[in-house]
Amino acid sequence: MRDSFPTSLPLVFREPPRPCSYLPDQTAALEYRLYRTLTATQYSLLLGRGWRRMGTHFFRPRCPACTQCVSLRVDVAAFQPSKSQRRCWQKNQEIETVVERPEVSSEQIALYNAYHADMHARRGWPNRETAPSEYFEGFLAGPWDFPFEIRYLAEGQLVGLGLIDVVPDAISSIYFYHAPELRSRALGTFSILREIELARELGKRWLYLGYWVSGCQSMAYKNQFGPYELLSAYVADNDDPVWKRPDSQEIQEG
Repeated sequence: MRDSFPTSLPLVFREPPRPCSYLPDQTAALEYRLYRTLTATQYSLLLGRGWRRMGTHFFRPRCPACTQCVSLRVDVAAFQPSKSQRRCWQKNQEIETVVERPEVSSEQIALYNAYHADMHARRGWPNRETAPSEYFEGFLAGPWDFPFEIRYLAEGQLVGLGLIDVVPDAISSIYFYHAPELRSRALGTFSILREIELARELGKRWLYLGYWVSGCQSMAYKNQFGPYELLSAYVADNDDPVWKRPDSQEIQEG
């Protein structure tokens, strides 16, 4: 396994410490890697060590004094939906999903900007509007063969879009946005359920949901998909990662 890591060293850098977006009383920092080439198998090894991807950038937390950002992955074969998740699944069955290679379109950009404008108004997110070039650089850039997108269509109209990476043993959930007017449909929950279903269809063992912070309300949904495992520590490439299933899975029925 270790021999499968890229033989050429990546460009490595660490951002300056900054106020944490998830825990206001903490200071955050990310470490980054830039690779010239990377296979899906090599990326799978990075995912197992807590790395994430956005465009050409691979990153993971390296905060000065806080370790509360923990990588979380769902055990796809063992997953059992809660009552509320089953209701969400049934409520959205008329929504068509299509898995394709990712692209940039005016329809996607309009949906992305509408979603973020709504989150800015309701939750105080930074007011950011993207252009096609920025969207491409942020999500799609890189010579990779593992990125895909899941399009969510209602009566032929795009109402949601999920960006994912597909590697030999897993799917990594990168980002999801949706039409603000369908907020009551809980499309965020539906998108994770669809990604779990896709992972099962493709014979994948894990769905990586990124970082979970126990004290952050906006990440509270991630540990509602169980059983799941948490990464014990962010180890070096030549060390084996240790994933553990918590003794008490904090899943709420509803």
